[in-house]
This record gives sequence, C-alpha cells and structure tokens, in this order.
Amino acid sequence: MNAAKRAQVFERLRAENPNPTTELNYGTPFELLVAVMLSAQATDVSVNKATGPLFQAASTPAAMVALGVEGIKPFIKSIGLFNTKAANVVKTSQILLERHGGQVPRSREALEALPGVGRKTANVVLNTAFGEPTMAVDTHIFRLANRTRIAPGKNVREVEDRLVRLIPKPYLKDAHHWLILHGRYVCTARKPRCGACVIEDLCEFPGKAEA
Repeated sequence: MNAAKRAQVFERLRAENPNPTTELNYGTPFELLVAVMLSAQATDVSVNKATGPLFQAASTPAAMVALGVEGIKPFIKSIGLFNTKAANVVKTSQILLERHGGQVPRSREALEALPGVGRKTANVVLNTAFGEPTMAVDTHIFRLANRTRIAPGKNVREVEDRLVRLIPKPYLKDAHHWLILHGRYVCTARKPRCGACVIEDLCEFPGKAEA
C-alpha cells in the first residue's frame, strides 16, 4: 500500500470515529494498567465485569497490596489465568510503591520491568494513559495490517515497527484504537464485513466478501 492510500485509510477511520479510546473501563493510569494486565487471553467485556467490583475494593497500589492475592482472586476468578494474574497484580503494586512512589511510570523500560507487563501492555498504557504515539499490536491489528496491506509483517514486532514508521504522524496517537476497533467489529477474522467497511476500496485484500 502506498503512502497516499495509507493516509486516506486513516483519514476515513478518523472521520468515522474522531475520538477513539479503549473499551476497558478505568479511571486512573493504575486502573488501566491492572485492566490491561487482566485482559491477556480475555475479552474486554469480561475484564470490565471483574474490575468494576475490584476497583471499588482496591483502586490504588497500596489498597491492592492490602487486598492481597487471595483477596483479589474472588474478583477475577471468571478470567482466564486468574491465579497468575492476581499474583502479578500484587507484585506489580508492590514495585510501584517501592520504586515509583505509587505511580505508574511513564517509561517503557520501567513498565516492562513490572511482573505481568510485556511490550504490548506497556504500549497500551503509554498510548492510552499518557498519549504516547505507540502501537500495541494484538491479534486484530496483526490481522488487519497484513490483510489490508497497510503494514504487512511476519511477526508482531515487525508489524508494530512498520505501523509506527508508516502511519502519518497526525494519525499515529489514535491509530491503535482505530485499528483494534476496526479489526474487532468490521474486519473480523472469519468473515470480514467488507460491504460495511469505510476503507473497502482502499484495502488490498484479494479475498473481499460482501457483508
């Protein structure tokens, strides 16, 4: 896909959704960090159901440590890998208190040093909480980047690097949300809704199907 066409893609996505954001519910950077940690191999809907009551009980690192692993588990037992996730939330909360004054750090290196926080989670927090122009590539974005040919790549990191390099700068901060929502609801895995797609004529996917 050439640069002019790529710019048109994001212009249309912006026109359709001028103020995109995550579907995870959160009120602070810490709550966002916990929600993203819990979202691995889980849906945003299931995470939101769990974090509503959890954040009422503990919305700060200190409160989360006080709640403890066994106290967190009942809130998140409906989410996959909840034992490991509960332990990581407590460990991360302890590190935030000990090393960062109870605040979520704004550096990738510091975020990725937290238990249960990988590059994708760090990218989501940097982008959504702090407005950094990062690109968290999940299965939806990886599929979309390759299928449309916006930024094809053999692996997640290759797609991430190409998207960051190729997306026009005015669109980069919000591009993560546009792409994930488009992949989640329009350019779906098994049966893409091409007939309902605002970028269908720009897309270079050879197997287009009508909605």
